[in-house]
Amino acid sequence: MIKNYFKIALRNLWKHKAFSIINITGLSIGITACFFIFMYVGFELSYDKMHTKADRIYRLVTDIKTPTETINTGVTAWPFAPNIKADFPEVESFVRISGGSFLVKKGNIKFQEEHSIFADSAFFKVFDFKLLKGDPKTALSEVATIVFSESAAKKYFGNTDPVGQTVLVTGDNIPAKVTGVMKDIPENSQIKADMLISMVSLTQKFNKGLDNQWSNFGASSYLLLKPGTNFKNLEAKLPAFLERRNGEEEKKQHMFFKLFLEPLKTVYLYSKRGGQESGSINNVYIFTVVAIFILLIACINFVNLTTARSVERAKEVGIRKVVGAEKGQLASQFIGESVVLCLIAFVLTIILSVLVLPLFNQLAGKTISAGIFSNWYYVAILLGTSVAIGLIAGIYPALVLSSFMPVLVLKGRFSSSKKGNVLRKTLVIAQFTISIFLIIGTIIVYTQMDFMQNRDLGFSKDQMLVLDTNDDPAGKALKEALTSIPGVKSAAMSSSVPGGGNPGAYSEIENKKGDLQIANLDLYFVDWDYVNQFKIKMVAGRSFSREFGTDTAQAMLLNEAAVKLFGYSSPQQAIGKRFKQWGREGKIVGVMKDFHFRSLQEVIKPLSMRIEMKNISLISVKMSTQNTVATLAAIENKWKMLIPNRPFSYYFLDEFFDRQYRAEQRFGKLFLNFAVLAIFISCLGLLGLASYSTLQRTREIGIRKVLGATVPGIVNMLSRDFIILVIISFFIASPLAYWFMHSWLNDFAYRIDISWWIFATAGILASVIALGTISFQAIRAALSNPVKSLRSE
Repeated sequence: MIKNYFKIALRNLWKHKAFSIINITGLSIGITACFFIFMYVGFELSYDKMHTKADRIYRLVTDIKTPTETINTGVTAWPFAPNIKADFPEVESFVRISGGSFLVKKGNIKFQEEHSIFADSAFFKVFDFKLLKGDPKTALSEVATIVFSESAAKKYFGNTDPVGQTVLVTGDNIPAKVTGVMKDIPENSQIKADMLISMVSLTQKFNKGLDNQWSNFGASSYLLLKPGTNFKNLEAKLPAFLERRNGEEEKKQHMFFKLFLEPLKTVYLYSKRGGQESGSINNVYIFTVVAIFILLIACINFVNLTTARSVERAKEVGIRKVVGAEKGQLASQFIGESVVLCLIAFVLTIILSVLVLPLFNQLAGKTISAGIFSNWYYVAILLGTSVAIGLIAGIYPALVLSSFMPVLVLKGRFSSSKKGNVLRKTLVIAQFTISIFLIIGTIIVYTQMDFMQNRDLGFSKDQMLVLDTNDDPAGKALKEALTSIPGVKSAAMSSSVPGGGNPGAYSEIENKKGDLQIANLDLYFVDWDYVNQFKIKMVAGRSFSREFGTDTAQAMLLNEAAVKLFGYSSPQQAIGKRFKQWGREGKIVGVMKDFHFRSLQEVIKPLSMRIEMKNISLISVKMSTQNTVATLAAIENKWKMLIPNRPFSYYFLDEFFDRQYRAEQRFGKLFLNFAVLAIFISCLGLLGLASYSTLQRTREIGIRKVLGATVPGIVNMLSRDFIILVIISFFIASPLAYWFMHSWLNDFAYRIDISWWIFATAGILASVIALGTISFQAIRAALSNPVKSLRSE
């Protein structure tokens, strides 16, 4: 019996090739897209869950309250974590992490290790990063000890054992002992590093006394709590801890701290305080909804096309019932056919997944999966999904087909029911509501991305090359040498460039009342040429100048945001006011127009600038657009002459600044691709329905043509009903898309307004797509010879 059902299923699929191809193609594309989204969402949700103690690991974060603002930060002061461990028995261990960039040498081999971190000795106890060589208990316990990742170790030592060998780090060639090699950190980890340096190297050698600096913030701190500890109870004890340990100092500085604990598993997707890497739970929700939409569209196609063909199979059902077939047997037959079709789609899905996975990894910007067969459950999920779709989507058509009355069917009185037509129209509306929703979403995402990349940032970043000398003593000489190169327009030095990191400085600025008001200001150390180099506009006072000898020690620039922070209604009022900052005192000499020194996802924050020649390592080079390659080669030659011990490294500022939007760009590309797939699947279903509708009205079309109907008239008649369904879909999708995308835009400090033209464009585009899909069949039918369709009459 089952063998017979299988044969009938294959015969029916072969007999109606066009409908079978549309169904199988739509299902396979839908399942493939849904599967990729499932992998992406699963990967995002898996961050930091590879640690066996993840349920007991918490990130310590801080609110810093000054008289003017509250700063929410993901870092802590250096003494916080060790003293919490000392004061609270419920804390089993702690790890502090701080990022860095180090020059590492081994003989003639040298690399600038950008992904380096200082880490406490309990790093391998708290986290489950596997140490392939070395002792995890002692690998980071001594000064000047380092652990390489497996990939980094091969760069310096090849296949030899690096443990016990020595490398030179920093420009001072400090000997460091290799005490371990760890397995490369997986991509679904916030903490990423190719080299770990013992934290005691920082606190006892590079920056002695750091462990006692309660107002110096820069450590990402993690606490491992003992089993059974309620982290909220511990969190409630932390205010008293700060008061006991640092209360007097906080009152003296008028800067108060509040500590919170964030579960490690939630940091990547939910924390708004940032980290080494962060994701977005909203994006996870969006892609989950898109996956459901795509699968829903594919299932709608299946139901629509199967029920639309019900008239053709009516006589088959009638005859089967007359010869004794029961309703259950017929339903089983049709559900079986549905499952067979989905199994064919499953095979095609496997092929598509293998072919498209490398491209998907590239679009996602990370290796979501090494291969479709790398995990057996991927194939199991695909198979299970395909069978489930076959069963669920096949139930309604099976019930409809098995319910035909044999007497009516065999008398020829059967026709497609009104209920069936209403259902098909409802499903088409659902499909195009989803498609229009995705079109509107895609337009808004790309318009926001374009807005962010083309907004006036308030500074010049074009043709700006940035060199990092890492505080090499020859940095200033290199800057002067570069200005002699014909293709170099100008050069400037600084501690930071827009889009990069910068410190926050404890500052006291004279406010409108004449009092020194405490605030934590972002700080750039610059030279005299920086402001002119970046074309930062001055709105009051003056910029730094060599004509004023006191500028090196007693001058400061503020931006407009800082001026407002201290109560001034106009920038001019701040000129000449006093400041104290990190041991320097002086006066405000100028106010800069606000410029975006961070992402457009953040509001422009108060910024201060000072001349400081000891802490600037970045050289910004303004290059001519002519002979860029030759100019770059000349810059490299100057570098090798003056800084021969360091590898030549550079980046262009415009590319560097735009990296901040890389996650949004990837989101936009993924969203666009999945939206296109959803629309394509919808069009496949519409094409199938249009084909069937045209087939059903072949004789009507023939009669109309004989009576004088024109081709445009017939095309209009066949298209009108479908276009009305698209218009209804537009009015349903528009308010939903507005609400949904307005919520998405709220994550951006600077964002577009959702204008009427976006909806108009989406509506026109959807109508054109639908009309183009329908017209193919409509024009073909209108041009056919009416004699053929009326011959039997």
